[in-house]
Amino acid sequence: MDDERSLITRAQRGDVKAYAALVRQHEQIAFRAAFLILHDQPEAADTVQDAFLRAYRSLDSFKLERPFRPWLLRIITNVALNRIQAIERRKRATERYAQELSTSQNEIVPDHALATNEQNTRLQLAVRQLSADEQALIALRYFLELPDGEVAETLGIPIGTVKSRLHRTLTRLRAIIHRDFPDLQELTTFDS
Repeated sequence: MDDERSLITRAQRGDVKAYAALVRQHEQIAFRAAFLILHDQPEAADTVQDAFLRAYRSLDSFKLERPFRPWLLRIITNVALNRIQAIERRKRATERYAQELSTSQNEIVPDHALATNEQNTRLQLAVRQLSADEQALIALRYFLELPDGEVAETLGIPIGTVKSRLHRTLTRLRAIIHRDFPDLQELTTFDS
């Protein structure tokens, strides 16, 4: 097996196979580091992918006299911490929107305010059982009522990916509601 320095030098010259070998050497520690920060397997996997891509793009700035692993782990840590901040921002935005929605509905229909507030709270609890990415997708599409195209642009993914993820997410949300919140099943008629 090639030594790490040789792989880095070849990767810096554009050898994708050399970079793939570096990835294989460090993918387990990279995933463990991301998981320890995020406590979520899908988020950790996405973080590692993003970090390896960023590392590849920054490989020209890597100094061969320095150890590679700490450099890579710093990138992974930064990406993971940025992801946590983004998750928290989405969570706060979703909570603010749900609160505003609850408040505005209470003003419009005072007779149903208590029941509607309880229903919204229970729906939020169901949505919170989804992953952060799924929560963001639901928030953008249904809470903010953005069209699929705008959701795709916001998330930086193709519209077809939005539709397929939305379909899978709604299927998961329906199962959660059916299992844990059967009184909300009339809400599961939303379009995917």
